[in-house]
Amino acid sequence: MIKLKEAVIVEGKYDKIKLANFLDTLIIETNGFAVFKDLEKRQLISLLAKETGIIIMTDSDNAGNIIRSHIKNFVKDGNIKQVYLPQIKGKEKRKEKPSSEGFLGVEGLSEEIIIEALNKSGVTKTNLDAPKMQKSDFYFLGLSGQAKSRSFRQKVLTKMGLPNNLSANNLLGYINLSGRTEELKRVCEECRQETDKK
Repeated sequence: MIKLKEAVIVEGKYDKIKLANFLDTLIIETNGFAVFKDLEKRQLISLLAKETGIIIMTDSDNAGNIIRSHIKNFVKDGNIKQVYLPQIKGKEKRKEKPSSEGFLGVEGLSEEIIIEALNKSGVTKTNLDAPKMQKSDFYFLGLSGQAKSRSFRQKVLTKMGLPNNLSANNLLGYINLSGRTEELKRVCEECRQETDKK
């Protein structure tokens, strides 16, 4: 596994599945053009660009370039690294016919080709092996799976200076990449004490 400091932005779930086989980092899918209207995802990507940096790895067709440009436009500040994949003609195994432009997307390219493109873009490899939080940790902290988890999570997010509409899953991915685990635990305890006093 290659550990990366930056989060990787891809277009779809099959791209994410492909990269998760050999990249150890937060991988966010735009769901194609859906990111244009998804405020929470846009806020998360902007936040990650400022704090850890992001890697944009969209397909090498016109749609991929439009999504890439859109992300660059709404991320005003932060570190963006562009990974440009080669245009290779072909068809993904799961598809009946090739894409409209006939190029393989992220999911259809070999691991070697993707790693070579990553290396050319100057990504930051890291050996940090900090323990990662799990969904069960979020449950015990009160951030998910409980009756008032959503309102509690919003208080915690606000106190940490994060968008207060982040879902539990997006917050979990962000925390594991940013390394703010201890801060999150401390803020959860502070918010719990404030709630108990009322």
